[in-house]
Amino acid sequence: AFSVENWNRPKFEVLALMDLLEHFLSEQVSLLIKHKFRLRVVGRYYELPERIQSLLHEAEESTQDYDEYTLGLALNYGSRTEIVDAVKAVAQAAIEDRVKLNDLDYDSLRQYLYTRDMPDPDLVIRTSGECRLSNFLLLQSAYSEIYLSKVLWPDFNETDFKEAIAEYASRERRYGKTSEQVKA
Repeated sequence: AFSVENWNRPKFEVLALMDLLEHFLSEQVSLLIKHKFRLRVVGRYYELPERIQSLLHEAEESTQDYDEYTLGLALNYGSRTEIVDAVKAVAQAAIEDRVKLNDLDYDSLRQYLYTRDMPDPDLVIRTSGECRLSNFLLLQSAYSEIYLSKVLWPDFNETDFKEAIAEYASRERRYGKTSEQVKA
């Protein structure tokens, strides 16, 4: 929803995006509760305006017990920032002798990522005709299928989503294996 790079946009745009976020949190969290969606914010949301932080904390807290569906909301997020934060946390844990660096693998590093308690995405939908991941979930999307849509995000609707899902369903997920290995 808002990347670390988005702070470089014109100030009026940043303020408008914060207003939209505040509106969503004030008006739509009740739908998350009604449908039992857990809200998980990934990114440095402690750097957002205090009123937004407060609403985010309240929304996460009020949905924390739901476990069937999770809405991941990336705010002040960037994969490079996430990796740096994770490496710093691992280094601190190693200094405190809570982690043995020689035992570190991806699964243990994953525990220091913002998305530590969320599954990796199976499908990444990129809207607006862009053909890049824009610093979004670079580690987590290593084996994600990518769907490119020319539709702008605000106009992306249920029909567009169903089209993306149908395309995804037609693909063969191999995770580094050959087709023959998957079919065996």
